[in-house]
Amino acid sequence: QAQLVESGGGLVQAGDSLTLSCAASGRTFGSSAMGWFRQASGKEREFVAAIASYGSSTEYADSVKGRFTISRDNAKNTVYLQMNSLKSEDTAAYYCAARPPHYYDVRRAVAEYATWGQGTQVTVSS
Repeated sequence: QAQLVESGGGLVQAGDSLTLSCAASGRTFGSSAMGWFRQASGKEREFVAAIASYGSSTEYADSVKGRFTISRDNAKNTVYLQMNSLKSEDTAAYYCAARPPHYYDVRRAVAEYATWGQGTQVTVSS
């Protein structure tokens, strides 16, 4: 069974950096575009970043562009989200997601992703 497990969340100060990891298992995710989403308390889940299946392209939400970097290591079946210059408004549960096999291109919509992790909490204090 395909599974995604996020790690790396925590409590940090504004301006700090944090790196989230998403370990995939159950199938090879190399042919799937991957994404990171977040959901703040009382708000809808929103797109953060996505990376194409072989890392050929990336896309970011305007709110994180220039501060966050998504990357992947297909040999390790792992996706990363490097977050720099964190702000209080970045506080949320962060979710890793995978598109179905052979869906290579990045997408922003939640409905485009078939497999989701359980989430990891990031809290930024100001």
